[in-house]
Amino acid sequence: MPPVDPAEYAAALRSYAAGVALMTVRDDIDDVGTTVSSVMSVSATPPLVAVGLTAAGYPREVLEDVGRCGITVLAAGQAILASRFSSAGRPSARHLLESVPWSRAAESEAIVLDGGLVALDCLLERVVEAGDHVLALLEVVGVPVPPSSGDPLVRFRGRYVPVPPS
Repeated sequence: MPPVDPAEYAAALRSYAAGVALMTVRDDIDDVGTTVSSVMSVSATPPLVAVGLTAAGYPREVLEDVGRCGITVLAAGQAILASRFSSAGRPSARHLLESVPWSRAAESEAIVLDGGLVALDCLLERVVEAGDHVLALLEVVGVPVPPSSGDPLVRFRGRYVPVPPS
């Protein structure tokens, strides 16, 4: 059987709607952030989530160095933020959030957005190699922004789309 064409594979997976989150890491120098659309609940006991990151990317490198991060699940009105944090060569996370209310998670000291649907304070459990990406397995040690009842931001067919209200 011939291998799957990468473009065909990518097109197929764009048909799967996925929630959008912002992962941030505070290191000794700066704050680094990246948009992720591959956050998955792994375990309730202990509380674990997995985040998919580009294997050769700077966010992965900083996360492994620091060992902790914050995850904010983005709300429907935060598509511009998702775009800012997904562009190449982006500046410090603090510069991208100049007019956006945020705070720091207690354990990781990472930026979490006050207007997201929920935020998680996480410690890196381990990194699992997965092709051109890695899965960062994260232990959730706090919920600094409690769940809200807003609508989520979703990525579908290569675009950020708000979920229609039910």
